[in-house]
Amino acid sequence: GTPYAGDSHVGLVRDDNEDAFLLAPPLFAVADGLGGHQAGEIASALAIDTLLASAPRQADAKALGRAVRRANSAVIQAAETGRGRSGMGTTMTAAMVDGTRIALAHVGDSRAYLLHLGKLEQLTDDHSMVADLVRQGRLTAEEARHHPNRSVITRALGSDPDMLADTFEVQASPGDRLLLATDGLTGLVTDDEIESMLAAAPTPSDAVDTLIDAALDSGGHDNITVVVVDLGRPRSDRAHRPAGGPRWGLRVLWLLALIAVVAAAGWIAHSYARSQAYLIDEGGYVAVYEGVPG
Repeated sequence: GTPYAGDSHVGLVRDDNEDAFLLAPPLFAVADGLGGHQAGEIASALAIDTLLASAPRQADAKALGRAVRRANSAVIQAAETGRGRSGMGTTMTAAMVDGTRIALAHVGDSRAYLLHLGKLEQLTDDHSMVADLVRQGRLTAEEARHHPNRSVITRALGSDPDMLADTFEVQASPGDRLLLATDGLTGLVTDDEIESMLAAAPTPSDAVDTLIDAALDSGGHDNITVVVVDLGRPRSDRAHRPAGGPRWGLRVLWLLALIAVVAAAGWIAHSYARSQAYLIDEGGYVAVYEGVPG
């Protein structure tokens, strides 16, 4: 199957789905609209459209952050010109995938997680009141889950023209899984449950369905949006092949020959690089470096 999947569900309580998501490899994103009365739908959809139009071609976190800032400007402008309402906003968690390298840009309390070698790691920090209290040691993570103000966010697209996104890059491993989700999932399903479901699902599509069903089973109090991306080589390539047999010795010989070729190439490249030099402008000073860039 496809190495990625995404879906959104209105949940069991809300009338409108104000979430939006994007599957445009190598770019993936989720957005959770705020403002009610369908204004949240406008904000999240507009933010996703602007992100897609402004995103870099490569997995570059800084450039992805600039695209999120453009999305912020677009939401502010739309509210000012009457397309939507004043006070509307949206979260945004965006990822660009290059093999096993992930560039992220994030604002709000939607989340990115990595199932890394079977363990779930939360990559993003929530921009929310309860997350601030947890970071200050004034609330436990469990208390935060049930706090009456758990949906109050401290940063979103749509209000501050100078808003900054958190931007960073993460190195994953082949076979890891990336999860992007709105708080309609993470507010109702624990990280431990998410970890086991993400690990057990044979495909990203199965993972998305299982996670959404789990949030619905837990009450579905909010819109639920989930995007899952398999990283590195496709999971189907990782069937266990038996070792041993008569060809085993031949493989070792080939491997040794390959190592010798790579070592020779490395030595030649190193020698070449030592004989070169290049210039860089560093804050108004020109620095001379031995070697070649990169």
